[in-house]
Amino acid sequence: MWHSTKVRNWKKHFLLPGLLSLAGLLLAQTRPALTGQDFDQWMKDLSNWGRWGKEDEIGAVNLITAAKRKQAAALVKEGASYSLARDAETEKADDNPVPFEHKMIRTGINNPGTSSGDMFTISHHGYAHTHMDSLCHFFYKGKMYNGFAQETVTQKGAEHLSIRNFKNGIVTRGILMDMARLKGVAYLEPGSPIYPEDLEAWEKKARVRAGPGDVVFIRTGRWALRAAKGPWPASKSSAGLHMSCAKWLKSRDVAILGSDAASDVMPSGVAGIAQPIHTLVLVAMGMPIFDNCDLELLSKEAARRGRWEFLLTAAPLAVPGATGSALNPVATF
Repeated sequence: MWHSTKVRNWKKHFLLPGLLSLAGLLLAQTRPALTGQDFDQWMKDLSNWGRWGKEDEIGAVNLITAAKRKQAAALVKEGASYSLARDAETEKADDNPVPFEHKMIRTGINNPGTSSGDMFTISHHGYAHTHMDSLCHFFYKGKMYNGFAQETVTQKGAEHLSIRNFKNGIVTRGILMDMARLKGVAYLEPGSPIYPEDLEAWEKKARVRAGPGDVVFIRTGRWALRAAKGPWPASKSSAGLHMSCAKWLKSRDVAILGSDAASDVMPSGVAGIAQPIHTLVLVAMGMPIFDNCDLELLSKEAARRGRWEFLLTAAPLAVPGATGSALNPVATF
């Protein structure tokens, strides 16, 4: 009994992850390399420009219909909610060059008997703070989603496609696609690509299929790795989606893409294109992005329940002209 248990554990913790990693490496080596020409063609092929009218500014969020919200609300069985936001990172680190600043302006010491008050300063884009990218965040050949000119983003802010368009909030079905759990590891190593085959393998394992209007969260285990080994320059090396996943996202009509880093595998593996997923998703498809979500607690709670779908709610700050916003997404089972 002891021997058979020992062998099973060894297979589970060492052999299986090793075989999966080897299989992934062999797949990457045999897969045709994607090029900048492929990227340019996909910008046309995957485009949602004009799909919801030439003046549309919310893109794939149009797929979150009233019926979709009602279906998502019906997923709530327990009323148990979990935040997907990281605590504010106030210390400078390799993955946090511009820390969150929290300054007290009134305290119980210098202003006794009346009130307290404070102020925040945050540069939300990057690899540290949980935030939402609006559709004006990325450009391609002088254009943003739906053909709006990049020159309409000025020192006064974005005239079109700003975060304010989403002030009514996001209420829909969320799906967690736990790539680290799929591979049988605590976290994917930086630079590990995720392919469409991985996403489909997870759907079979979790018995859930992504569909129109969903928010899909990709867990690489980034924060588990950071907790174990400390911060590293995530902008240079991160696990994430290979460019080939863009077609998968479009085919499923996903409304919003989320991850525990910035979605793209870094380096991208596509010569001359730093973040192909970001550009294809934001500019071609009009799909906002939730970056740097903390998916560790959600992963544990979803696994405990055997449920990988949930009601997802989130609302950015209503800042006219802003290219994004700090965010606190909440999953409710």
